[in-house]
Amino acid sequence: MNVQPPDAQPLNARDEQLLAALLDSMDAALCAFDQDGVVTHWNTEATRILGWTAEEAVGRHGLAGWVARAADADELMARLLGVMKRPGRQVHEFALLTKDGHRVLVRAQTCAVPALPALPAPDGAPVGVYCAFSEVDAQIDLERAIALSDALFQEASWGVVLIDADLRPAVVNGYAARALCTGHEALLGRPLGEVLAQGVEELENVLQYVLAEGTPPAALDLWLTLRADPEGRRLCWRSGFVCLGSPLGEEPVPLGVGWLFHDITPTKVAEQEAVRLRFRTTQLQRAARAAIECEDPMEAATCYLDFALPGFADHALVDVVAPGGKLVRVAGTPTAGSAAGAAAESGPCQPTDSAAAGIPVRYEKGHPALQALGRTGSVRASALGPAQVAQRCWPEGTVHGLCAVLRSRGRTLGVVTFLRTASRQPFDVADAAHAEDVAARVAAALDLRQSAP
Repeated sequence: MNVQPPDAQPLNARDEQLLAALLDSMDAALCAFDQDGVVTHWNTEATRILGWTAEEAVGRHGLAGWVARAADADELMARLLGVMKRPGRQVHEFALLTKDGHRVLVRAQTCAVPALPALPAPDGAPVGVYCAFSEVDAQIDLERAIALSDALFQEASWGVVLIDADLRPAVVNGYAARALCTGHEALLGRPLGEVLAQGVEELENVLQYVLAEGTPPAALDLWLTLRADPEGRRLCWRSGFVCLGSPLGEEPVPLGVGWLFHDITPTKVAEQEAVRLRFRTTQLQRAARAAIECEDPMEAATCYLDFALPGFADHALVDVVAPGGKLVRVAGTPTAGSAAGAAAESGPCQPTDSAAAGIPVRYEKGHPALQALGRTGSVRASALGPAQVAQRCWPEGTVHGLCAVLRSRGRTLGVVTFLRTASRQPFDVADAAHAEDVAARVAAALDLRQSAP
């Protein structure tokens, strides 16, 4: 004979306690009805929404007179019990009454309760209906959040990347995959440095800040370069960051960062070009005002170069055509003007000692300065090595060069050369146009010097 301890409970009683605990812990309101429409279950969330307690609700027949108006109760109850005749879940929206008489619009999912060994029914027919419901406003908020998430990860007009707590992408939408030149799945779980050649440190610093401090107050403009881009173009992405935390934790625990970005490179480049143009125009105006006060034309020529160098180049050289067609260095920045190939110092552009002696510069065939003379236009040279720099009689550290011809009154007077070190970008078309503008002013001053008695 099997004797149970005095405090032991039957198994079905324990199941009922477990079921009651599960129902009360649900986020959704839940009630259940038997085949006759009698309320059999009523959880805590249903009490919060409608005000009726489980003791007041369980055992009532139908809905009329307490949670539904008499005119609506029969039709509503028929809809709920009709679920037993149809397979699957059904979704309904209807109005219920709270205990204090207010109406609440709810969205409910209903489903038949199948017969079980513990709940026998003839012919295996359902034994009742359960109804899980919530306020429509709360349900709509949830559905909107889910719909927004789905829309962002489909074909949104912004790139969206979810970064986990280890700073690795977890989800990438279509825009972001195309912008990063990778597939949806290729980047997942891999370091950002595998797709970003430049700017990855700045991006990771922002991500670390967001994980530690929270969402930044404003968007950021990040300059990045992709490894997949053979030209190495710098891209400007306007980026917003959102810290993702779990709503289920007792304390906020960051799950990662949502990175939203949009490519604004054309706009940003246009803004930079406008600012650069305004600055260069202002410098030329200042140079003109200073040059008209110079008694010596050579001083006026170097004055134009002094005002042109800031923000444009590190060094400037002026070579004029001497009798016999050779080029003679007449002005340049310190050391660079000596054409010795030594490391140039910073300082103003000054006349060189070799100008009076007329010693020609040792330019070999194919030198950019000679090419500029032959074309009567500007010539650019980039990615220069130490051997090339020494061969071209340019100062050490030069990486980019730009030669513009000096012409005045239909005559070629010489060449002005602007040089940049590795800290600057290569000369572009806009730089060449500015160099030609400066060269025209320098040429006018040199022409005046040659014409002086």
